[in-house]
Amino acid sequence: MTYLPSLPEDAVLLDVFRAYPEQARPLLDYHQALLRGPSPLSVAERELIAAYVSALNACRYCHGVHAATAEAFGIGAGTLSALLADVSTAPVPERMKPLLRYAGKLTLSPAKISPADAGAVLAAGWTEHALHDAVAVCGLFNLMNRLVDGLGITAGEDYFITAARRLAGAGYAGLKDLL
Repeated sequence: MTYLPSLPEDAVLLDVFRAYPEQARPLLDYHQALLRGPSPLSVAERELIAAYVSALNACRYCHGVHAATAEAFGIGAGTLSALLADVSTAPVPERMKPLLRYAGKLTLSPAKISPADAGAVLAAGWTEHALHDAVAVCGLFNLMNRLVDGLGITAGEDYFITAARRLAGAGYAGLKDLL
């Protein structure tokens, strides 16, 4: 149930964006640039980071939407559950594990991020651009998780699939057309 009385009780994030389009448009532009623009990280990897951060924050809405979106881009079912249980044994490429550990630490204990954490990402063969993009996705979804949870936005599995199809097909730019 949303905490905004002007919105329907079953409001989703798109309803919030429609209610506040002036703030939503630049936010969606940033989503599009970061999650669909050029990057050393694939779209699937960026959506995986978004879903992982959202799960760590216990944001059911963002986790559900972005887990389904990551799967639409080829991330295997069950990968996120495995990551949450233990990044070391999760079925992701070894090269992704330092990035995911970094995103996890940045989410759960940001003041403890150290040069060694960044060094582990770079030692795994990632570029500075990849580290930047992973950090930016992590930061964006920490923001989005607070926005969604702070406004009481919820949805069910059916909506997660619908939203994932929309994001896989038209990206975040497509959401602006729905405002």
